Amino acid sequence: MSARDWIEKDFYRELGVSSDASADEIKKAYRKLARELHPDANPGDAKAEARFKAVSEANGVLSDTAKRKQYDEARRLFSSGGGFGGGGGFGGGGGNRFDVGDVFNRAGGQAGGAGGLGDLLGGLFNRRGGNASSATRPRRGEDVETDVRIDFTEAVKGATVPMRLSSPAACATCGGSGAKPGTVPHTCTNCGGAGLVTRSQGAFAFSEPCQDCRGTGKIIDDPCSECGGDGVSTKTRTLTIRIPSGVDDGQRIRLAGQGEPGRNGGPTGDLFVRVHVNPHAYFGRTGNDLTLNVPVSFAELALGTTLTVPTLEGKVTLKVPAGTASGRVLRAKGKGIEKRDGKVGDLLITLQVAVPNDMDSKAEEALKAYAEATAQHDPRAELNALLESKGRVT
Repeated sequence: MSARDWIEKDFYRELGVSSDASADEIKKAYRKLARELHPDANPGDAKAEARFKAVSEANGVLSDTAKRKQYDEARRLFSSGGGFGGGGGFGGGGGNRFDVGDVFNRAGGQAGGAGGLGDLLGGLFNRRGGNASSATRPRRGEDVETDVRIDFTEAVKGATVPMRLSSPAACATCGGSGAKPGTVPHTCTNCGGAGLVTRSQGAFAFSEPCQDCRGTGKIIDDPCSECGGDGVSTKTRTLTIRIPSGVDDGQRIRLAGQGEPGRNGGPTGDLFVRVHVNPHAYFGRTGNDLTLNVPVSFAELALGTTLTVPTLEGKVTLKVPAGTASGRVLRAKGKGIEKRDGKVGDLLITLQVAVPNDMDSKAEEALKAYAEATAQHDPRAELNALLESKGRVT
C-alpha cells in the first residue's frame, strides 16, 4: 500500500466509528463486522470478502496505539495542507516532481517527533525510517528471555543460580565493528554514508535502505573472520543469577544490559529470566503464607491435643483445643515467607481427620460403644430439619 493510498483511506469510516472512538469501541465494531463479513459466512461473495479485507486493514492500524497516533497525525497534516489532489496538492498541474521525503521531513515540527512524518509512515510501511539519520542512528539491542527451574525451598528463601546462556554478543575479535582487526570500514559511496538512497517513481521520490551497505552507511572490505562482518557472534557465557526470596512461579527477573548488543553504538538490551518453581511434597503457598495439611485422629480433635509440625526451617508446637472441627486452620505466626521488603507471612495449618482403612476388633468394639453412647447426638440436625421443610405441603 502506497503512502498516498494509506493517507486517503478513512479507517474510521471502514469500521463505522468516530475518530475519537475508544479502544473498546473499535474492538467491538471490528468483531461485529468481522463476523458478518467473514468469507466462511459469505462463500463466493467477492464484495463481502473485499470489505472483510478492508475492515481487517483498518483494525490493524486503529487497534495499535502507536500506529493509530501516527495515522491520525498524518491525516491531520495532509488535510490541513490540501491533500494529494488538486492544484495545491501533490498531484498539481505544474508537472513538477514532488519528493515526499522532503515534505515529510519538513512536517517534522508539526508532528512533534525528531524524525518528522517520514518516521511516522516508515513505521507503518515497515521501512527503516524516513530520513538519512534514522538508518545509521544507534539502535538498542533486543531483549533476551530464558527460563530457570528451582526448588520450592529456593523460591521461599532465595538462591544464587549459575546459568549457561548462548546468545548474541559483541564480537570480541573486532570489538563489534565487523571489520578484520587492523582495518576499518569506509563510507559507502552509493549513499554517501546516509544508509538510504532515493528512488523515483512517477511524480514521487521515495527513500529506501541502500543495497550496497545494507543501510549501515559503511562498507567493510575485510570482514572479521569471527563474525563475518556482522559485529555480533553467538557466545556461551555463564551468568550468576540472584533469585530473590519469595519469588513467584512464572515471575520474570530482569538483568539490565545482559541482552543482545546494540547496533551503531546503541545500548545493550536486557535479559529476562522466567522462574519456574517445582512443587513441594508437603508445603503449599498462598501469597506470603505457607500452607500445610496435617492429618489428625478424631480423638485428638474431640479431646484436644498438642501437635508438633514441621516448618521449612525447623518445627513448631501448636495446641489443639478440645472439640476442634476437622478442616480448621491454625496459624503459626512468622513461619511463612519473608519478602525483600521485610514482610513475613505465616504458616497456615489445616487439620484433617484421618479415617483408618482397617481396625482390629478391639478398636471396632470401642468405636461401636462410642456410637451407642452418642446416639442422641445428631450431627446433621440442621440438614434434617431442612429436608423435612422441603417435604411439607404448602
